[in-house]
Amino acid sequence: MGTSATNTQLINWDAAGTTAERLARPGPKLDSGQIDTVVEDLRVKADASVEHVHRITGLEAARDLRDSTVLVVDRGTWARANVQSFEGLLAPAMERLLASQEGRMSPAAIAVGGRTAGVELGGILAFLASKVLGQYDPFAGLLGGGPSGGRLLIVAPNIVEIERELKVDPADFRLWVCLHEQTHRVQFAAAPWLRAHLQETIAEMTGSLMDSPGGLAERLKAAGQDAMSSLGRKGQDAGTTAGAPAGPQSSAGLLSALQDPEGRALMSHLTAVMSLLEGHANVVMDAVDSSIVPSVKTIRQRFNARGGNRGAIETWMRRFLGLEAKMRQYRDGQRFVGAVVDQVGMEGFNLVWEHAGNLPTEHEIHHPREWIERVVPSTAG
Repeated sequence: MGTSATNTQLINWDAAGTTAERLARPGPKLDSGQIDTVVEDLRVKADASVEHVHRITGLEAARDLRDSTVLVVDRGTWARANVQSFEGLLAPAMERLLASQEGRMSPAAIAVGGRTAGVELGGILAFLASKVLGQYDPFAGLLGGGPSGGRLLIVAPNIVEIERELKVDPADFRLWVCLHEQTHRVQFAAAPWLRAHLQETIAEMTGSLMDSPGGLAERLKAAGQDAMSSLGRKGQDAGTTAGAPAGPQSSAGLLSALQDPEGRALMSHLTAVMSLLEGHANVVMDAVDSSIVPSVKTIRQRFNARGGNRGAIETWMRRFLGLEAKMRQYRDGQRFVGAVVDQVGMEGFNLVWEHAGNLPTEHEIHHPREWIERVVPSTAG
């Protein structure tokens, strides 16, 4: 009775943020002077990388990135920032779902389910907070009527941890990472329609995902059980090979658990777009030569090799979250972009940023010639 629809949350965002910050592991030990030095160096590397992205991609949008900001953050701040973005991104679906539940569930029951979902989400973000090197968030301005532009988050402790683990040159590694992340900023600047397109796709998909207030927490648990079962069956091949798309209930993990059959076309489209974005960023970061990043070949070799050193718990978590599927997106997308650029050049590939109709389908990601035949002749000729 005392809880209104406006303050009852289907996901308790405060619980999500608090849980994520509490569970996030601390980063490598650095004194205040070292922290200041790392932060300043990452800012310099992030700024310097934009010129290289412009040169490699030929996208004029790289000349002016004022619609977004760059923040160097710690793990807890990254987690909190993602809670805010999720809240803004999911707000329309949450409002519709809350309205549909009016009179069917008590505010108390909704609140319990919301807190459970918030804690589950916070646990996921706590795990991811120690894995993410950087992230361009195009949806940062959705909550509270803020600016419509995105923000680039560079997670300093994770970059320091990995460069130490790999024993690579810090200056080279930081620039290499920033090349990837700044490419994402340039992508959204080059395709100003892309933010709204993804927002609409995700909103449509999530509208059918959370079919009950407790549904999200239940799906999270089901995803964990599926991942555990999958790990038990396939514990020897945690790093599945690229080019062999997982079935809807295999290593797609949490992503597969959150989709119903009607949403699979939307998920397929979203997978294709993410493969494009990540693959393109990988192509850019690997396009620099030794004159820019002297140890680039060593960095890529060691970075790829570290995937084979995961323990059982991390392997299970990666299956649970669908991160193995995410890694396939990087590889599949990189092959797609590389093949297109080889055949029609970067100018031909850049037609992909003109409008949503030029985005590749999931099938075309694996058959780039079909994308070229569909898009390049009709728009370039």
